[in-house]
Amino acid sequence: MRAAAKDRRPILITGGAGFIGSNLADRLAGEGHDILIYDALSRAGVERNLRWLEERHPGKIEAIVADVRDEPVVAQAVRRAKAVFHLAAQVAVTTSLADPREDFEINIRGTLNVLDALRGTGTPIVFASTNKVYGDLADLEFEREGDAYVPLDARVRKYGIGEDRPLDFHTPYGCSKGAADQYVLDYARSFGVPAAVLRMSCIYGRRQMGTEDQGWVAHFLIRALEGKPITLYGDGCQVRDVLDVSNAVEAYVRAWERIDKVAGRAFNLGGGPGNAISLRQLLAHMGDLIGREVKLDYSDWRAGDQRYFVADTRNAEAALGLGPRLPWRDGVAALAHWLAEERDLGWTLAPLAEPALLKVPA
Repeated sequence: MRAAAKDRRPILITGGAGFIGSNLADRLAGEGHDILIYDALSRAGVERNLRWLEERHPGKIEAIVADVRDEPVVAQAVRRAKAVFHLAAQVAVTTSLADPREDFEINIRGTLNVLDALRGTGTPIVFASTNKVYGDLADLEFEREGDAYVPLDARVRKYGIGEDRPLDFHTPYGCSKGAADQYVLDYARSFGVPAAVLRMSCIYGRRQMGTEDQGWVAHFLIRALEGKPITLYGDGCQVRDVLDVSNAVEAYVRAWERIDKVAGRAFNLGGGPGNAISLRQLLAHMGDLIGREVKLDYSDWRAGDQRYFVADTRNAEAALGLGPRLPWRDGVAALAHWLAEERDLGWTLAPLAEPALLKVPA
């Protein structure tokens, strides 16, 4: 797929002004590709990401401000593209519970609009899915070890949750993203669309405008830096495998480059067991970064919340040729520095120990 760099058609990134989309656009524009950003700009802060991209890559970024539910506009954008990364979505469980119909329209109908436009073109697509397709993992047994839940199943404890795990959609968000995930795979099977799916765990990093409902690592850091309390839903011992956005972007690019070999497949994408941490462990590290204890409030568990999710990333690593992941402590420290500067919070944090590890520019 490196030869595609000679193809002067743009790469279409739906949701391209968002957190992952803007980092992906930056990477690809830096490699010489023209980028077509398709984004409704409905999320707070994404306008800044778009301006950042336009300033960093003059003449390489074109923006279409539109909704993925607008089928004619989507179709026109897809027809222009040499590749599609479909990241546009309604991304919050809480929002899906408040308005499941809109969640359906954006995540399922919007994805179908993209897929239908791709039929017969041969243009590849990489789709952003979620670990929520596996449900709440209620059948697995866990125990507390210190401040973290760990699975009793020895294989899951060693490797994490694999793609052979049965799908089990919970909440309207899980249903809509899961259905879209399956539509993408079936369009590869039924219509020959060169398509791959990445089921993401918790991605964090620079350009993340975290809120309580989505982007929780950045949200925790923002609240901590501002001296405001953080609400933990449940006991805070939930475990997630966090992955720096630079590593996520690498996976997306590799999936596109290797689409002839991985079409029709879904991969779990996360930090893996080496980057598995509980919310409490993350908060303790944040306290060390800012030099004081983080304020906490507590509330009940939220619908569909998993006690534990760690991705078994062995299939992704083998098929996509992925290298080492950024250690979570280094990545969280880099995000703290970026947020303090971006929001002009006036914090003086310790210098980054190994800034050369960070692939994503400030």
